[in-house]
Amino acid sequence: MATHPTVGVEEEFLLVDPDTGHPVARNEAVARNAEARGVELQLELTSCQVETATEVADTSDQLQSELTRLRSIAAESAHADGALLLAVGLPPTVPHEFPITDNPRYRRIAERFGMIAHEQGICGCHVHVAVPDREAAIQVSNRLRPWLPLLLAVTANSAIYRSTDTGYASWRSILWQRWPVAGPPPQFDSADEYDGVVRQLLDSGAMLDDGMVYWDVRPSANFPTVEVRVADVPATVAETVLFAALVRGAVMTALDDERHGEPIAPLAPHALRAAYWMAAREGLDGNAIDLTESHAAVPAVDLLDRLTDRIRPALDAVGDYDMVRSELTRIAEHGNGAMRQRRAWQRRHDVADVLAEAAAATRE
Repeated sequence: MATHPTVGVEEEFLLVDPDTGHPVARNEAVARNAEARGVELQLELTSCQVETATEVADTSDQLQSELTRLRSIAAESAHADGALLLAVGLPPTVPHEFPITDNPRYRRIAERFGMIAHEQGICGCHVHVAVPDREAAIQVSNRLRPWLPLLLAVTANSAIYRSTDTGYASWRSILWQRWPVAGPPPQFDSADEYDGVVRQLLDSGAMLDDGMVYWDVRPSANFPTVEVRVADVPATVAETVLFAALVRGAVMTALDDERHGEPIAPLAPHALRAAYWMAAREGLDGNAIDLTESHAAVPAVDLLDRLTDRIRPALDAVGDYDMVRSELTRIAEHGNGAMRQRRAWQRRHDVADVLAEAAAATRE
């Protein structure tokens, strides 16, 4: 089994009015409050969002402690400015606007991409896992592609949007597809081919800089890491730790498969697209498309069990297997973010219930 790679996590959060649930443009003030508490929050494209970034962690226990600390300080910093911090893929209420954060790069993005940028307000979660080099990151990305839809289903947390049930567990992922370089990446033979495609996209104007490579898995431009970006921001710290553990286990397994020369099964673009749509639509509460064997629709929880078994040697190697199984059992009993949102909505069809549920989950 591969050496135990370190892992880091970025989480994006929404700032809302605690009374109405409408997004509020207060990220700069909240970031100043957090800085006074010893935490640097990143400002996102829209001024109703902030992002946390963990230190590099060796274990899931370290990651859980750091995520809990960051969420607590971010929530306290939002409260100090009269805002409420929510871990949701999208605002459950009807957003009137998503003002662009006032910096030169974000203003250029807003001007170039128009309504796509102005309707952003999207919160995801990104997991970084150390790999030997960029060539390894490319091969890992290729091998992770069949599992990306399932990782989306696990973290789905945007069922309620514009004060209604969207009919999707992850409506965020549907909106996210509007960016030119989003969703699953193509399969690349090498880092040189990847870099060439990125240059073509830059030359075409589909991106303004390489920071706009929004593919759901990508190599870092600056560090020997691979970044998995497919997730809605999970509702709870425990779900984020689960997501990170699954990603690290999958990366370790992919590295081992690459070392042993295991072939990569062909993956038709239409099958991958269908699997993404199914994951966004059903989440963990229905079927998923098995991209590794039959291409048939199977219960998502069964496919998740299969992934866990597939990466078990890696999970055992880093001491995560029992935690992963325990968290999967908890989600099966209590639901992930999308399922909890939907249950709250179904009580009275009142978005206030969804907001309360999301606020509680954020600090859980």
